[in-house]
Amino acid sequence: MWLSIRFTILRVALSAGLAALGGCAMSPDLASGPASFRSDGCSLFPDRAPLGQADWCGCCLAHDLDYWRGGSAGERLASDRRFKACVQTASRSPALAGTMYGAVRVGGVPWLPSPFRWGYGWPYGRLYRALSLEEDAQAAALRDGYMASDAPPVCPIPPHVAAVPGLDVKTAPM
Repeated sequence: MWLSIRFTILRVALSAGLAALGGCAMSPDLASGPASFRSDGCSLFPDRAPLGQADWCGCCLAHDLDYWRGGSAGERLASDRRFKACVQTASRSPALAGTMYGAVRVGGVPWLPSPFRWGYGWPYGRLYRALSLEEDAQAAALRDGYMASDAPPVCPIPPHVAAVPGLDVKTAPM
């Protein structure tokens, strides 16, 4: 019985401490809008096959645009499904597409403080939240600026990316 009470007290104290710290460290300042778009390609995964011509880096860039923008949990799921279809088209490998899909589903959650989390263009702590019309316009302007810039992208967007149903890096999902 004493063990159960001690555990409950410890759990409540830890929860209160984390809530207090989280309120300070994780309160997003959304008034400033999203940060400029950046991408490192396929993050912790190769951008293309070491042998042969399979190249899925453009799929990662399109997926990064979605992840940078963020939004609702449903938007993330749709983005990850488009990503899986794109990688499968690019690589002709359902196994590779499934592996990469599993990795983004696990590693891209918005509560991990990583540079590739869902909504990484916004301050940490936004989590899953649909963009307002104003936020959507801000993100679209930054995306369009990136796409129109003379700076070479981290990887070119190959023709097969545009061929994936529902994926248009110039308009989707913003």
